[in-house]
Amino acid sequence: MTNAVTYENWNSISDSFSIQDETKGAKAVLEWAYQNYADNKIVYASSFGAEAIVLIDLIAQVKPDAHIVFLDTDLHFLETYDVIKRIEERFPSLKIEQKKPALTLDEQAAQYGTALWKRDPNQCCQIRKVIPLRETLTARDAWISGLRREQSPTRKDTEFVNKDEKFKNIKICPLIHWTWDEVWSYIREKDLPYNELHDRNYPSIGCFPCTQAVAGDGDSRAGRWTGSSKTECGLHSS
Repeated sequence: MTNAVTYENWNSISDSFSIQDETKGAKAVLEWAYQNYADNKIVYASSFGAEAIVLIDLIAQVKPDAHIVFLDTDLHFLETYDVIKRIEERFPSLKIEQKKPALTLDEQAAQYGTALWKRDPNQCCQIRKVIPLRETLTARDAWISGLRREQSPTRKDTEFVNKDEKFKNIKICPLIHWTWDEVWSYIREKDLPYNELHDRNYPSIGCFPCTQAVAGDGDSRAGRWTGSSKTECGLHSS
């Protein structure tokens, strides 16, 4: 185990990775991550969307028994839970944890009112996603994310290795240089399981009350929180 980058002793190493290989640096970044952080100090927080499927396959090549956490809000599509089962069958050595929030949906409704996601989606995301991830990361030094620069203007400056101000640790993003077409070419080439909603015009898939199918071409984040100014669930904003 070599010296890992920490939040307190931050220095960027992103430029040291070549993007000229067939994975645009993604596999090299993952190899570095799992070499530099102990098993209990790094976790992949997975949405099980298209990018996640690529990352899971690459992670399985580097660390077959890696720990993956899925933030189970109890508001995901049935198709999302289905793809998790299929991934577990395809990669049986991976340790997939479904992390739930402290409040059940009934308890949240009793405390904040029904359908909080309609009235205050930021608060709903805070309860059901941000706090559970913070709990997961409390004892960890780093986490892996599937962010890509192409996804949205707020993600265009993402580096391979980032100082995460929100969770006070290191966020590792191996797929920053991948395009949407490259993600899907990889999935099809490897014949990987994926969420069937992608075939029904859902480019980005979150909780069902806040995710819609899109008409025509759009960016890979289209369909999330339609009709509002909200573009992020809060995991990747400071």
